[in-house]
Amino acid sequence: MADLKDFAEQLVNLTVKEVNELATILKDEYGIEPAAAAAAVAGPAAAGEEVEEQTEFDVILLAAGGSKLAVVKLVKELTGLGLKEAKGIVDSAPAAVKEGVTKDEAEGLKKSLEEAGAEVELK
Repeated sequence: MADLKDFAEQLVNLTVKEVNELATILKDEYGIEPAAAAAAVAGPAAAGEEVEEQTEFDVILLAAGGSKLAVVKLVKELTGLGLKEAKGIVDSAPAAVKEGVTKDEAEGLKKSLEEAGAEVELK
């Protein structure tokens, strides 16, 4: 087990150049293409840049699901829109239910809509 931990530590401490060389060796000698792993290690975080955490989210209704009426009523309640406008959002799915909301609010909206049978995505 200690050997695997040492090996894992060596992998984690590789430089971007060493990761690229390892990827070439794995591809040429073993036929393995570790493109996703190399891209993840060589991404912006590895280059010393800070990755900004998203603070504003859009709640996108992908589909109303089987309970369209329940979803329309919920969209009306969550957005404060009239029934006609809420129905318009549901009918035109995929459509934004709310834009520029906090992560907690977006997750709450998503959970409520999914419980009503809708398919929802956060962007």
